[in-house]
Amino acid sequence: VSTQSTEQTRNQPTMLSLLYLTLLLCSFAYAYIPGVAPVEFEDGDEVELKVNKLTSVHTQLPYKYYDKLPFCAPSVILDKAENLGELLMGDRIENSNYEIIAGQGYKCHVLCKTDVLTAEQLTDLSQLVQEEYRASWILDNLPAAMPKILQNVNGETTTLYETGFPVGFVGDPQENPGSQDGFNYLNNHINIKVLYHTNPDQYDGRRIVGFEVEPESITHTLDFNADDSKAYPGTCLKRDTGPQILDPRSTDTQLVFTYAVQWEYSETPWSNRWDQYLINTDAQIHWFSIINSVMIVLFLTGMVAMILMRTLNADFRRYNQLEPNEEAEETGWKLVHGDVFRPPRFPMALSVLVGSGVQMVMMSLLLLVFAVLGFLSPSNRGGLLTALVVLFVAMGVFAGYFSTRLYKLFRGAYWKKNTIMTALALPGSVFGIFFVINLFIWGEKSSGAVPFLTLLAVVALWFGISVPLVFVGSYFAFKKPVDEMPVGVNQIPRQIPDQVWYLSPLFSVLMGGVLPFGAVFIELFFILTAVWGHQFYYIFTFLFIVFFILIVTSSLITIVLVYFSLCNENHHWQWRAFLTSGSSALYLAVYAVFYFFTKLSISSAVGALMYFAYTGIFVLIFFCLTGAVGFLAALSFVKLLYSSIKVE
Repeated sequence: VSTQSTEQTRNQPTMLSLLYLTLLLCSFAYAYIPGVAPVEFEDGDEVELKVNKLTSVHTQLPYKYYDKLPFCAPSVILDKAENLGELLMGDRIENSNYEIIAGQGYKCHVLCKTDVLTAEQLTDLSQLVQEEYRASWILDNLPAAMPKILQNVNGETTTLYETGFPVGFVGDPQENPGSQDGFNYLNNHINIKVLYHTNPDQYDGRRIVGFEVEPESITHTLDFNADDSKAYPGTCLKRDTGPQILDPRSTDTQLVFTYAVQWEYSETPWSNRWDQYLINTDAQIHWFSIINSVMIVLFLTGMVAMILMRTLNADFRRYNQLEPNEEAEETGWKLVHGDVFRPPRFPMALSVLVGSGVQMVMMSLLLLVFAVLGFLSPSNRGGLLTALVVLFVAMGVFAGYFSTRLYKLFRGAYWKKNTIMTALALPGSVFGIFFVINLFIWGEKSSGAVPFLTLLAVVALWFGISVPLVFVGSYFAFKKPVDEMPVGVNQIPRQIPDQVWYLSPLFSVLMGGVLPFGAVFIELFFILTAVWGHQFYYIFTFLFIVFFILIVTSSLITIVLVYFSLCNENHHWQWRAFLTSGSSALYLAVYAVFYFFTKLSISSAVGALMYFAYTGIFVLIFFCLTGAVGFLAALSFVKLLYSSIKVE
């Protein structure tokens, strides 16, 4: 006993040390965040305007800016991508020929004049307009945005930023005077407004705090000297020729791209420059979501408290106050004490799923902590996805540890095979789905296709870091002795009596997933809207609270249903515990299908395939996460339950 106690004491800090090491590695990874340090521009300094991908909510296929708009491209195109997350998101940030000089405005500046466009080029541009593609620009790490005025029921107005701007528009005489119904028009003139802030007492120069754009369509005349950098067409100021039509039947269409620049002082300090992009107009809905979830938690907590404080206490008193020579009349859950810790069917599969679920819990928890602390703000482009990949890899140590501990508890003999399955099953499934959908995106020549070298880098992270960490966690778990169970296991399994219909495995499992899903579905709507609507999701404090509520709800509903199952003498609780809370992923999948057909307007087959493939990955991760939480909560409850009775 003394030796075992010493060994347990020696192994107690193991997982804590691994967690500290993981946090240290992650802190080094995010020690430098591009875009968070202010830059001062003196008058006359050049401010680089970068172009990013073209996106559409109808196709969900992003394209490189110059692949679809090859006009006015620099002689040498430089890739400005900074991290793994940007590449995985399809961002392809490149330089441009736009000249932005600090403190200098232009009424009109010619970017370029094209040659006569072919019918194919005009058709391609028309298709971009019809599919409502939007262009993305970046200036001093701020995305270009179109200001929109919203008015509430009280008459109060709020200015919101809508990132990007449309490549063109379909003619509508009422909305766009001078246009014709059914024809496509190109936005070939951009009014740029750069908002800046100065504070001579603290710094010199200007700090950019806003980047607004207003696109226009102008049929420019060609009677100007294109070789003169200061010359521009008179239509740039008069605007008396109507919008620039895109007619593939035309044989003499030449395009002139122009822009105007205006510098305007703003009272907004640099530290608050992202506020306009991140104004929350749905705060009441988020609070309603949290209150709804809290009510569910209170309901479940009350049920568990009732079980523990009334039913169990009464059972314990009656069971433990018997005289030594009296024989207890066992009923309900006490009858199955000799079978409750019997290993389940397919113990390795359950161990792998629980280990992978713990990995997802730790990844999600740390990701939300970093996000709440501000490390993953929108100013750090691609930071959220980069952090997700890094944490997914680093948390493999917890997957290996918990999977092996559980497999030993189930008396499994092939712990090495269990470790390999833990290292490969969930990551392999995610990577396999991602790789297949990436092939389809490659076929569309979209910038959303992850480059081959980036895929190799992801595979290197998987096999070079994640797999070894899984084995490290498994090694420490293997060295640790198996936990003693409060009661033994009979040699002959007890026969399970017929169950009432509402405690049948299928019905109880399906009902168990309703409440965890109900706690998160409102926030899920905002997440799906942000992801597939190409918007910023930034309300991580709400999400952190909802995640905590999800953990509590999954634990409580599983405990309640497992207890009811044991009371009906059904000792096959392990898989039921995992599937009870894990079944919330089924409702998530159903809701995702509903959202696709009612809220989205994806017209591309590959875009739809992308949606369901990525949703499938999310559902799989959610299944493992909630299932692991429910199982571990039920395991702790069952151990506590049977440790409180005296069994000969």
